[in-house]
Amino acid sequence: MKNFLALIIVILITVGCKQGKNEVILPSATGNINRILVVMKGADWIGKPGDEVRKVFGEHQVGLPQPETLISASQIDPSGFSSFIRHNKSILLFQKSDTNKVTVIKNKYAAPQVIILASYKTKEDMINMTRERGKEFMKIYKDEDVKFVQNIFQKERIDHTQLSTVNKLGLDITIPSRYRLVQDTLNNFLWMRHHLQNGIARGDGSNNILIYSLPLTNEDSIADNITKVRDSIGEKFIPGSREGMYMITEKAYAPFTYETQIDSKKAYETRGKWEVKNDFMAGPFLNYTIVDKKNNRLIVFEGFTYAPSVNKRDFVFELEAIGKSLKIKDKSEE
Repeated sequence: MKNFLALIIVILITVGCKQGKNEVILPSATGNINRILVVMKGADWIGKPGDEVRKVFGEHQVGLPQPETLISASQIDPSGFSSFIRHNKSILLFQKSDTNKVTVIKNKYAAPQVIILASYKTKEDMINMTRERGKEFMKIYKDEDVKFVQNIFQKERIDHTQLSTVNKLGLDITIPSRYRLVQDTLNNFLWMRHHLQNGIARGDGSNNILIYSLPLTNEDSIADNITKVRDSIGEKFIPGSREGMYMITEKAYAPFTYETQIDSKKAYETRGKWEVKNDFMAGPFLNYTIVDKKNNRLIVFEGFTYAPSVNKRDFVFELEAIGKSLKIKDKSEE
């Protein structure tokens, strides 16, 4: 009997250990969006390898009034990469090895977390790897940050079925509940706003979302007409404080337009600066013009920020995450 009980205890302990192993709960990752931790020896960080990392990630985000890097990078020596430091959500880990190899590791020490392990043989290999694959590294971190922000917004999203324009256009989009309705017209035009407070001069800053549609006429001229279209929308729907004032594309700064994809559909991403005609208000904007061939139309999502006296990169990134959540529903889903 004693031997039988002892056997049962051993089995229970073994099963419990296995279950515990399968149900390990990782700590929550630390760190903000658009920031990475670079694990590299101090001598390399102040030398050419560090220069190459700063060159890649220090590129300026287009469309912002003040120079701001695409990603902010901080460094720690491998000897200090332990304990809670390993919980950072975005890590670039350089490690000397017998082979040159890049490995992407997710949720190793915390969740959500992405670690890019850059194994290198020589210092020159480290430099070349960063130079040749830096944009790839950048995209991995940016994509993970978009998912990170979207997951947060998913938990606090508004009921978009209450938005007339979104329903009429047959869209699905994740907008956090802190955005409030400004305008939702029968003309299929939606404007929502989130008032920004922390660090904003006079406390009158805001993040804004616009959604509307246009007929698809000539696909070859879409990119060339984005500025003209947004200026006409600004004149019609986004007034200034006095008559004759309305939002336009800043004349002194040519926007940048790139081809991309939203909801697996061809789209154009435009980044630039807006201003209010005959006034001093201005800021950055992000525009996604999506080609919806099936319905012979363009769906436009635009976000613009007004945040005097503070950096605006992360505010625009929030708008990017919202815009990239947009989906065009099939008739069968409605």
